[in-house]
Amino acid sequence: MGINSVLADFYKGKTVLVTGHTGFKGSWMAYWLNEMGAKVIGYALPPENEDDHFNLLQLNKKIFHIEANILDGDKLKEVFETYQPEIVFHLAAQALVRFSYDNPKLTFDTNVAGSVNVLEAVRVSKSVKSFVYVTSDKAYKNKEWNWGYRENDELGGHDPYSASKAAAEIVFSSYIDSFFSKNPNIGVGTVRAGNVIGGGDWALDRIIPDCIRALSDNKPIVIRNPHATRPWQHVLEPLSGYLLLGVRLYENPDKYSGAWNFGPEIKSIKTVKELSQKVISVFGSGNIDVQHDEKANHEASILHLNCDKSNTQLNWYPTWNFEETIERTVNWYIDHLEGKDPIVLTLEDIKTFLNTGND
Repeated sequence: MGINSVLADFYKGKTVLVTGHTGFKGSWMAYWLNEMGAKVIGYALPPENEDDHFNLLQLNKKIFHIEANILDGDKLKEVFETYQPEIVFHLAAQALVRFSYDNPKLTFDTNVAGSVNVLEAVRVSKSVKSFVYVTSDKAYKNKEWNWGYRENDELGGHDPYSASKAAAEIVFSSYIDSFFSKNPNIGVGTVRAGNVIGGGDWALDRIIPDCIRALSDNKPIVIRNPHATRPWQHVLEPLSGYLLLGVRLYENPDKYSGAWNFGPEIKSIKTVKELSQKVISVFGSGNIDVQHDEKANHEASILHLNCDKSNTQLNWYPTWNFEETIERTVNWYIDHLEGKDPIVLTLEDIKTFLNTGND
């Protein structure tokens, strides 16, 4: 049975709570779950911009949309008590590295204290049977080595964002040892993914939105670290892993609880310059302006994940290669800028993804 059938059969009719559903990854997750027939409860801050993916999809009309902060622990517990979710995906976060240098306290408050509030709500809930806790590949202590990090490698972080995600992982581990391992009725997993891209992302200081804004304005793409490599993957790749893990945690909590990596194949690990060149190729015009900043804050030069555990134990593998990922992503923006319905574009991407090698 392919992943499409597994997910659709499982999530139809399930009550699923998604934190951070107004963000880029969260909006794709909430929309996908809704399309599969799940009862989706979204808990997040309001979307920041009018053209955010959440707004373009009109998700506030499709799901139970709750605007609140994960730092409000009482409100969070109230929502859990009201809706009694069976599955929880925790995606809410301050997710930008450069922003974390300017706002370290907000980053730690959100990514650590906010995550504790979510863990507490899950801990006292009698309805939750499956909990997927999203952190980042940047939770690993980056030693700039050439092989992928495994789930049992050392955690750490140079910048506040990476450190906050490592700290969130340590907190999660404590909750497993202290509470969840003693509860046979719930499966809990933490998931770490690489640099996700896809249509509908308009965040500042992220490479694809920066590229699209520049090219749309007939300006060069400005890049700071052209030779830095990243594990680029379409947003649907890790989300498919999170959703699949959510199923397995529900069905067999003892076997599947723990940490999981979801990254692209080795050939999709490309430099920022290579990514920008491919974006220009698909867009049809544009150029690159490399602007080195000697005073810039530290950013990792190389980072990727080893996904052997997900491959062998979940039978999860990447679907789209680097070229297909960029083509699907850039064409989403091109079509949207030409006036095509973003709901249709998003659904087409999900259907194409599911029909590419999974069934």
